[in-house]
Amino acid sequence: GLQKQVERGELLQPVIFIVLVLCSVLLYFKVSLMDPGFVKSEEDAAKSEEQSVVIPQVSSNIKMRRCGYCMVKQPMRAKHCQLCQHCVRRYDHHCPWIENCVGEKNHPLFIVYLSVQLAVLLWGGHIAWSGLYFKQSWDWLLHNGFLLLSFFLIVVFTIVVLLLLISHLYLISCNTTTWEFMSYHRISYLRHSELENPFDQGVILNLWRFFC
Repeated sequence: GLQKQVERGELLQPVIFIVLVLCSVLLYFKVSLMDPGFVKSEEDAAKSEEQSVVIPQVSSNIKMRRCGYCMVKQPMRAKHCQLCQHCVRRYDHHCPWIENCVGEKNHPLFIVYLSVQLAVLLWGGHIAWSGLYFKQSWDWLLHNGFLLLSFFLIVVFTIVVLLLLISHLYLISCNTTTWEFMSYHRISYLRHSELENPFDQGVILNLWRFFC
């Protein structure tokens, strides 16, 4: 019965898997609904400008400019998102998966979400694969078509999430954002900088400051 399964530890793995799935769903809603770091007032912009002064490699001639859309003063590394209709501090990108920007406040949680999602996909892929017993017959294909399709979709999503996670971790280790990486020559504080990446302070310190 159920008691014997608990004693043998047979229910532990399914319970852990369900907990991981629930964590993934909760993280999805948290990241998609939370404030990614909207620039809301002149005070917030001034505070962010003060924080950027500690980076001496950035030219002091670069002044904060006023956003032509929402008319707030943009702190360094902020960008206006046309879809969110707000300027976002340390803007990374607008993610269609979560229908929200990834910025200063939710970027670390976005990485946690991707990591949990990857664990769920890998585990789900293992479960789907273990349920397949290949036979060269049309009846077998008809009865296992849904399982094969599920496995194929899991593999595709796993590759996408894995590549996304790897690319984000690489950019974080360099202390740069997706927007800065893709639009380097259009960004004034990078274009006029003496260094290729004025924010890079070494891999360990970059990771520490991002996550801690």
